[in-house]
Amino acid sequence: MSLSIAGKTAIVTGAANGIGLAIARHFLDKGANVMFADMDEARLETEIGQACKVEGEVRMFAGDLREKLTMVNLLSATYDAFDRIDILVNASRQMMVSDPLSAEDDAVESLLEQNLMTSLRLSQLTAKRMIAKAEKTGAEGAIGSIINLSSLAATRTQSALLGYSISCAAVDQMTRSLAVALAPRGIRVNAVAFGSVMSASLQAALRDNPDYREAILAETPLGRIASPAELAETVQFLASDASGFMTGQVLTLDGGRGLLDPVAAPAH
Repeated sequence: MSLSIAGKTAIVTGAANGIGLAIARHFLDKGANVMFADMDEARLETEIGQACKVEGEVRMFAGDLREKLTMVNLLSATYDAFDRIDILVNASRQMMVSDPLSAEDDAVESLLEQNLMTSLRLSQLTAKRMIAKAEKTGAEGAIGSIINLSSLAATRTQSALLGYSISCAAVDQMTRSLAVALAPRGIRVNAVAFGSVMSASLQAALRDNPDYREAILAETPLGRIASPAELAETVQFLASDASGFMTGQVLTLDGGRGLLDPVAAPAH
């Protein structure tokens, strides 16, 4: 089986900056047709606007994907540009701290909408379009791959990340449930749960608190923070034929951090 994604068409959400941008650029470098999707139109224009003005492998779509009509328009724009969708990467995600004891704190609801429901709705709509295209063309076997982004927070407890942890755990279960539902139709669904990757939000956190880096390194057996390119390569594996018999899996990319006892106090 090959790791190649050349000639395939991918939608990558959250593609205006950070991890989403790294994945989208990586896919483009590997020969895929890529639709960069994000609500930040100005940043999309800055990052890849010029490339979109030339007929080729890249397009951009700006809009709020929490709105169903925007999702439909994204899919239509992708089919208009490339006539197919083979890969969906749900990389649009948000992290915020929350007060676990405050009934007025709406972080849980907000993060479930952004990190779970947006990915779920877009996955459902994309899968329907993939299936309809396959039926129209008579394609059989594998017809698509959906990749979600999760986090080590789904299985490790930090009270200040209540909403984020809940949303990530929900994304993991969504991945497994969709995998079972879509397997008979030739669509695989997997996820990557990552630890410390040099995302835009982590860069900001390190600027605000230089000591945070040392704390992360101390909790990571490999002793470093991963680059977005390493995450992009893992996502490519899940999008490629090399993972053709893999579905419903949540791969962990954390430098061994999840192997350590999350409880700082002695276990006695």
